[in-house]
Amino acid sequence: MPDVELPFSRNEYARRLAKVRSAMEGRGIDVLFVEDPSNMAWITGYDGWSFYVHQGVIVFQDRDPIWWGRAQDGNGALRTVWMAPDRIQPYGEEYIQSTVRHPMQDLAAILMREGFAAKRIGLELENYYFSAKAFLTLQKDLPNAQLVDATGLVNWQRTVKSDEEIVFMRRAARISEAIIDGIVERIEPGMAKNNLVAEIYRDAIRGADGHWGDYAAIVPMLPSGTDAAAPHLTWDGRPFERGQATFFEISGCYRRYHAPFCRTVFLGKPPQHLIDASKALVEGLNAGLEAARPGNRACDVANALHDALLKAGIKRDARCGYPIGISYPPDWGERTISFRKEDETVLEAGMTFHFMPGIWMDDWGLEITESILIHDGQAAECLCDRPRELYVKD
Repeated sequence: MPDVELPFSRNEYARRLAKVRSAMEGRGIDVLFVEDPSNMAWITGYDGWSFYVHQGVIVFQDRDPIWWGRAQDGNGALRTVWMAPDRIQPYGEEYIQSTVRHPMQDLAAILMREGFAAKRIGLELENYYFSAKAFLTLQKDLPNAQLVDATGLVNWQRTVKSDEEIVFMRRAARISEAIIDGIVERIEPGMAKNNLVAEIYRDAIRGADGHWGDYAAIVPMLPSGTDAAAPHLTWDGRPFERGQATFFEISGCYRRYHAPFCRTVFLGKPPQHLIDASKALVEGLNAGLEAARPGNRACDVANALHDALLKAGIKRDARCGYPIGISYPPDWGERTISFRKEDETVLEAGMTFHFMPGIWMDDWGLEITESILIHDGQAAECLCDRPRELYVKD
């Protein structure tokens, strides 16, 4: 068996598994199948680019989890999970992209063998990686089981970060700072966007403070000028132009932990409306940070931001933040809490969020954001430490 260098202590994995089992018990779930790769990694340590095929972790109440996935990924599990080798149970390559069989048939056989053919089985039904055909196959092969929706069950156990996790997020934040510093230093009118993105990736993977960088769950986004009205555009080969603003949405990543960070750069002399909007946005950010305290609600953060923006004549009702931590493509959010007026989730110390109040108007956009840590007795801490302002480069 290969030596496994786990990113976290055994006690940390035991703590996580205990939380998941308690949540399962509270929902009356006998066994849980987790297919989200972020949840797989959080529970077991598994780390590999294999989420384009069906894979998962089976969580029991009374025995160690089983890693289940493609045969050729079994060796990756041997090298990354904390469980013993007999808890790694791959399925054959004949299931891959087959029109006559499905991997969930193999999973159903394992669940029957383990004694769950007629039990309550939790599934992450609303998940990027779990398909309609997967559900129908399990339904057909486990006709006596009760298949229940356990979407978000593990995600909610991840909301309060351990001290070990926060160390990783601080390392990711140092990488985010290095990326933004590199952007501001290099960006010039006439520079092709793809060339700057190449440097972003170099800074991201080189890492910071002696810690290597991992790939982020989302690619860099950097629309310019009127395109900045659209928050999710990536890049092309066009040059940056004088007289335009470009916002950069990036994240450093360390061992799958993220610290998203956005700043806007204007090349030349910015128009007054952009200067005014950036000042209002910073005021709103500061107000939201003050509201982001244990005992306050997620909606309190959103309301503090939106009230400050409204004073400047900017109406913004969309959500302005979400939890962050461990993640895989296509998203670095945890998909639980949202900073918006309808969300009354009470904040707790140790929660981490991307406080993300982007402004996207009809023909311009602006992003100044922070990754934050909720602390006892004080305003939220910004994990990154760079000026909270519109960057101007003549």
